[in-house]
Amino acid sequence: MQNRVTNLFGIQYPIVQGGMVWCSGWKLASAVSNNGGLGLLGAGSMHLETLQDHIRKVKLATNKPFGVNVPLLYPQIEEIMEIIVAEKVPIVFTSAGSPKKWTGWLKGKGILVAHVIASSYFAGKCEEAGVDALVAEGFEAGGHNGREETTTMNLIPSVRKSSNLPLIGAGGIGSGKSMLAAMALGAEGVQIGSRFAITKESSAHEEFKKLVVGLEEGGTKLSLKQLAPVRLIKNEFFNLVEEAEKSGASPEQLIALLGKGRAKKGMFEGDLREGELEIGQVSAQIEDIPSVEEVMNRIITEYNQLKEEIVSGANFSF
Repeated sequence: MQNRVTNLFGIQYPIVQGGMVWCSGWKLASAVSNNGGLGLLGAGSMHLETLQDHIRKVKLATNKPFGVNVPLLYPQIEEIMEIIVAEKVPIVFTSAGSPKKWTGWLKGKGILVAHVIASSYFAGKCEEAGVDALVAEGFEAGGHNGREETTTMNLIPSVRKSSNLPLIGAGGIGSGKSMLAAMALGAEGVQIGSRFAITKESSAHEEFKKLVVGLEEGGTKLSLKQLAPVRLIKNEFFNLVEEAEKSGASPEQLIALLGKGRAKKGMFEGDLREGELEIGQVSAQIEDIPSVEEVMNRIITEYNQLKEEIVSGANFSF
């Protein structure tokens, strides 16, 4: 399954694990890398010393390529980048901001850079910045999301038309079937978040994982659009936010309601009532908490079987 994405990152399968806050620690990242994908640490939820510790633990746990996801609008970005360079991280995925400031600097240090976008407009901006690959993340994705609310099935072909860079599809992808669909639309790889968040190796709280397994269709909704749109599970905190937005709350009032550490409280500490619980729409299809190895095997097996059926013209059902 070799293509530009696998060749660029030196991986066996064109599968990237999303660098999710409070879920993507060293155990998850190293497990994905050890099983042929590209594991990413989620720097967005880590203090500087924690990030450094997790980078070092990943390097001890795998000799395969790995990377770090860095939300560019987060504080202490300069210190984060210095740690990445000092620890010789080979790959950085940037998001939530313009890639122009850091892409050239990182590439000058020999680091590969991919950037996450939610619209085809930013594909050109990324090319100008010199990124090595694009991640086109659709509306279905968990966590922070694009204001355009473009679905993955519409976003991938639009970005493919706008850019010839290696393209990774993301948002609503958690199976071999959805991976094949993304590839058919023009992606050369996929980034998977929610499915990996609900695995044994994920650093998310076990109660959060169990809650996701029980979610049904419509169990998540995009919220906090006045600040930074984020897809959340509908719980008591979500209801408070929705009521505040309906009553015309200002951004400042929403920030006060959000407070500090709300995502940590929910996903990492397991407060399912008052915590911020981020997960994608694909959560409705998640029915268990397997190991990363099991997830990877399922995805690759299903992808290959379905592709073979299509090529052979055999009857198949979705």
